[in-house]
Amino acid sequence: MDASRTTDLLEETLRATIAVGQPLSDEEWELPTDCPGWTVKDHVSHLIGTERMLQGLPLSEIELTPSAHVKNPIGEFNEREVEKRRGQSGAQVLGELEELVDLRLNTLRNADDAYFAQEAMTPTGPGTMLDFLSIRILDCWVHEQDIRRAVGQPGHLDGGPAEHTTDRLLRTLPIVVGKRAGAPEGSLTLMHITGPVERTVPVLVEEGRAKVVDPDPAGTPDVTVSMDSETFLVLAVGRHSAADRADRIEISGEGGWGQAVVDQLNMMI
Repeated sequence: MDASRTTDLLEETLRATIAVGQPLSDEEWELPTDCPGWTVKDHVSHLIGTERMLQGLPLSEIELTPSAHVKNPIGEFNEREVEKRRGQSGAQVLGELEELVDLRLNTLRNADDAYFAQEAMTPTGPGTMLDFLSIRILDCWVHEQDIRRAVGQPGHLDGGPAEHTTDRLLRTLPIVVGKRAGAPEGSLTLMHITGPVERTVPVLVEEGRAKVVDPDPAGTPDVTVSMDSETFLVLAVGRHSAADRADRIEISGEGGWGQAVVDQLNMMI
């Protein structure tokens, strides 16, 4: 995906998040979310922190007290930016995000090829700034959906950011099927996402490795796992368990590893 399209999708989800936040009451800003220890406001603070880092702006140096939900250096970075803004109102934090989004988009719209090609350490390892921003679309849209679930405003479950995020999360499906769920040699597992983002992804285990294959000649699956794309999202990013969403998941076929696939679908660090 090129820089212009990446920037478009990033803007779409950030603007959508701002729109959700604008009418929220003080009480709604403090509602808990599916991220342990974080309120609705905290998600916006987190978005601000990463955008400030990418813009080269000063970051929080607050000393943190140990928390069960902070488990690694990335979590510590996120929590500093969240803690810095805990004493502010939701409206204040949202206003900061609005100003920062305008600044970031101006930077991205006017950046040259060298900017997007510069080396960057992404959440998945070494890459370029463009690679980082591609992952950033996923992160921003996931947090937009965290906020929407918490305040009871479902929406924006289709379109560019939703499709982009679903496709990125599906990249690790072979690991889930082959390594975590232990699908046997020669087996074919079909992941069927019913919508609003629709995807059909067959995973074949061959020569000890699981891989995505072409749906047309793949053959009859041994196991088919079906769910809507919102359920796939919350499982794949570890917000809900398969037990939480059991009424929205269908598993069929002769193989016995389908339940293990949905139980092990969390792909986030």
